[in-house]
Amino acid sequence: MDSTIRNIILFFGAFILLKFFLRTKIDKDVDVAALIASGALLVDVRTSGEFSGSHIKGAINLPVSSISIGIKNKAKTKTKSIIVYCHSGARSGTAKKILIREGYTNVINAGSLHRMRALLGK
Repeated sequence: MDSTIRNIILFFGAFILLKFFLRTKIDKDVDVAALIASGALLVDVRTSGEFSGSHIKGAINLPVSSISIGIKNKAKTKTKSIIVYCHSGARSGTAKKILIREGYTNVINAGSLHRMRALLGK
């Protein structure tokens, strides 16, 4: 087999494996609207530029790159309900993992901005 073809096959195989093992789980069985109504912290983990372009009303912006520092000023307890979202659900999945590693116990990955708008009827 030609080495170029073999390298292409290996590349795509590795890509598929990474996508499978690193995929982000969106918490689909959660009533996000009810959590927000009961005082959950709604966090947009996109960049400040993306946030200023559009966001869910009432959300705060804590980019995923600085969430472990920024959350300390916003969530007074580690048991506070925190809902994270981003553009696609990938960064919010990363943010959820970071927050759980920091000891937060009630973190919901709501997925994308589009999904949040649909869930909230906006």
